[in-house]
Amino acid sequence: MSVVIIGILMFVVLIVCFFLGHPLAFVLGGVGTIFAYFFSGPAFFNIFIERIYAGTMDNMTLVAISLFIFMGNLLTISGVADKLFESMHYLLGTMRGGLGLAVLLVCILFAACTGIVGASVVTMGLLTGPMLLRYGYQKELTMGMIAAGGTLGLLIPPSIMLVIMGDQAGIPVYKLFAATVIPGLSLTIAYMLYVGIRCGINPELGPPIPMEELHKTSFGTRLSDFIIYAVPPLALIICVLGVIFYGYATPVEAAGIGAFIALILVIIYRHFTWEGFLACLYQTAKATTMVLIIIVGASCFTGVFMGIGSGPAMVESLTALGLSKWGLYFIMMILLIIMGCFIDWVGVVLITFPIFLPIAKLMGFDMVWFVTMIAIYLQISFLAPPFGYALFYLAGMNFEGVHWGHIYRGVLPFLIIQLIGLVIFTYFPEITLWLPSMMVG
Repeated sequence: MSVVIIGILMFVVLIVCFFLGHPLAFVLGGVGTIFAYFFSGPAFFNIFIERIYAGTMDNMTLVAISLFIFMGNLLTISGVADKLFESMHYLLGTMRGGLGLAVLLVCILFAACTGIVGASVVTMGLLTGPMLLRYGYQKELTMGMIAAGGTLGLLIPPSIMLVIMGDQAGIPVYKLFAATVIPGLSLTIAYMLYVGIRCGINPELGPPIPMEELHKTSFGTRLSDFIIYAVPPLALIICVLGVIFYGYATPVEAAGIGAFIALILVIIYRHFTWEGFLACLYQTAKATTMVLIIIVGASCFTGVFMGIGSGPAMVESLTALGLSKWGLYFIMMILLIIMGCFIDWVGVVLITFPIFLPIAKLMGFDMVWFVTMIAIYLQISFLAPPFGYALFYLAGMNFEGVHWGHIYRGVLPFLIIQLIGLVIFTYFPEITLWLPSMMVG
């Protein structure tokens, strides 16, 4: 049996087991173990131990994952998002679509704080969804804004996904952080322009808040609340990224500093409780364990896949199709979107990188740009109907009167904006590469 057929069989068994409802980490590790036993013998298990130790247990870069998650959880319990949205809801609420703009602005901050799509979508949905619907915002527009804003956590650094991507691709994490800043902010501005223009033309989609409610608090109070709850977290994130970009600290060191300052902010905002702190530790351990156990399972899977020669053979088979570099590029990206609809981004990255990255290098793509585009395409997979993860997060919140049709119709305009952005970032790679080239690192 050829190694290409063995590789295809591994993916078929992987997909079948995943759709049977088994956890991804154990599916990856189990499939790798079974194929290793039958095609390489028991001696291959020693390689598993070496890969797990060298690639995961002894990998200091992955320590940044738990620290960034901890920092995000601390900022979450600090009440920053709640207070920030409350102040911005009064500052921008008099505009048509003003509340929608406030949602997207808070999403930027929260995405940078958490870096986890599920946390961003669920938190912003619970925080802003009922209020938007109560003020008469269109259901489709409300769902679309929350889903699109929540997925910015994949692109706005410090993203957990970018840490893992940099580690797996052998690219300095600070370069990926820098490369995704402009795409992330550009998509946010495009979302805000869409909401502002559409609500400006048709105010029934996003009406302003009643004037009598606006007079409940003074402008000075609203402005001071905005400064108090927006400036410190933004300063924290900018400082964390700044010391990484300019080479003063590694991502692990910067994440540790950020987590400590986040703890100080929780105390300053008077939201510190031992119960909340222990819950924060538990959530951090839970999320970190989820990521690392998938990495361990994927390490076994890719170790067998590459060890028996299926990886290089598939690369040769794909490049032998006679397609142009852009033909192969779009095939890889479409596969990413499809896989991202069914498999968590951690699994997608760890499964596809051993195949896609050698092809990208062979085709002459800039690797920082290529990995950045993978991150953007994976963001699309979270919104793509009918199986995007963000759509299920929203549906699971059971907003009154909101059905699947509202969610699907709501995300379509934002998907179109993302596709336009993809075309621009694809044909003008210097947009994403400019900032990394300016970093000292």
